[in-house]
This record gives sequence, C-alpha cells and structure tokens, in this order.
Amino acid sequence: MGSASPRDHLMKLLEPVVSAEGLDLEDITVTQAGRRRILRVIVDRDGGVSLDDVADVSQAVSAALDDDDAMGQSAYTLEVSSPGVDRPLTEPRHWRRAAKRLVKAEMRDGTVMEGRILGADESGVDLDVAGTARKLDYKDLTRGRVQVEFRRIDDVDGDEG
Repeated sequence: MGSASPRDHLMKLLEPVVSAEGLDLEDITVTQAGRRRILRVIVDRDGGVSLDDVADVSQAVSAALDDDDAMGQSAYTLEVSSPGVDRPLTEPRHWRRAAKRLVKAEMRDGTVMEGRILGADESGVDLDVAGTARKLDYKDLTRGRVQVEFRRIDDVDGDEG
C-alpha cells in the first residue's frame, strides 16, 4: 500500500465500484466495536438513494472487498447508507442536493447566514436570506448545515390561518 492510509486505499478501491452503480462515494469510516470492526460506506446521488440502491451497492462493495482483502482477515461488518441530515455541505453537489432546504452557511470571514437554497451550480449557491436572494461563492464558504424543519416551505399552502 505504500504511504497511503488504509482509508485512502479503501476510497481508491471503492470509488469506481460505487460510481459503477451510479452513486457518489461520500465517505468511508472504519471503527472498532469490540472484536469486530465496522466499515461504514456513505453513498449519495442526485434524487436520493433507495433501499434497492443500497442493497445493490452493498453487494458490489462486498465483492470488491473480498477480492482485494482490503479489510484483512479479522471480522468486520459492512454498513452502506446515505448521508444523514447532519452531513456538512462542503461540495457543490451537496448544496445542489439540498435545494429548497433551510441551511446555515458558515462563511470564511466567520459570519453565519441562514437561508433557503434556491439553487446551486459549480461556482456557488443562491440563498434566499430573509426574502433577499444572495449569491454565495464557494470560495467564501467553509461549509453549510441543513436545518431540521418540522414543516418545510413546500408543505405550506400559503394560508396557515
């Protein structure tokens, strides 16, 4: 493996496997749980990930791990899932996939903006901040976080009366 970390090796091994299933490999973590290790593989794509997608990519990842012996001989559990709502928004695709969601955007200058994502492209994200559209360049952002809402804007009929 050379100087690459085990995580880097796993990312390099599994990225093409996940990509072949039409998904993006978002993250990999390996944690110890008693005598076993847990390998968590986080995948996503535009439009979300279904249970069938998770099952398909889980089988493909398992086969690739068996062929490579990347996890060694000791027991481990493979968990494949989509990212949770608490995943930080750090890549343009994360912002794009969170369209219409309420977010807190942390800026490089230390300020924080809260607004609803109107849209995102490769250069930045458009936020509705208190009724005013603002374009934020990714170079000015450190990350964003989706805010949990019990009633999203698209659930409102306009008259809450």
